[in-house]
Amino acid sequence: MKAMKLLSLSLIALLTFSACSSDDDAPELINQEEVITTLNVYLTPEGGTEMLAFSYNDLDADGLNPEKTTMPLSANTTYTGRVEFLNKLEDPAEDITVEVREEGNEHQVFYLPSTSLDLNTTYLDTDVDGNPIGVEFRLQTTTVSNGILTFILIHDGNKFAAGASEGILSDSVGGETDIEATFDVTIQ
Repeated sequence: MKAMKLLSLSLIALLTFSACSSDDDAPELINQEEVITTLNVYLTPEGGTEMLAFSYNDLDADGLNPEKTTMPLSANTTYTGRVEFLNKLEDPAEDITVEVREEGNEHQVFYLPSTSLDLNTTYLDTDVDGNPIGVEFRLQTTTVSNGILTFILIHDGNKFAAGASEGILSDSVGGETDIEATFDVTIQ
């Protein structure tokens, strides 16, 4: 009888350990969203030098009370622009712009001016599928005006949604907002 109990326990132990084989598929790694504390927008007017036109700093990454700086833009001017994304919680600061470019098919920057602001933007960079990324862009001002300009970096949005390739952000684009920064802009 004692041998029977010992044999039963051995069989249960054998079945338990064999059910936990080491050849199971490894768990899928989850790609954590990047932390972006800083958005810098550099503009270069035709024939001029590059300047830091807009800067958004949320150094505690809580979205509350970010520091913002803006420079006035000149009317009837074409600027070449670039956006820089940083994580300043790292030391030294991590340049997230590199990741945005490398994963260009998963990212798109949208530039959204209020209706009172007389400017338009054009994408200058594309992903492997020919869809816009928006790290590099052209900004053209027209008449003197004031308004709001919002920069939004969307992760995993639908770049094939109606209007997305022209920079129109709609619900059909979807995705997650990695960072959104709004600036009061004066065109003089």
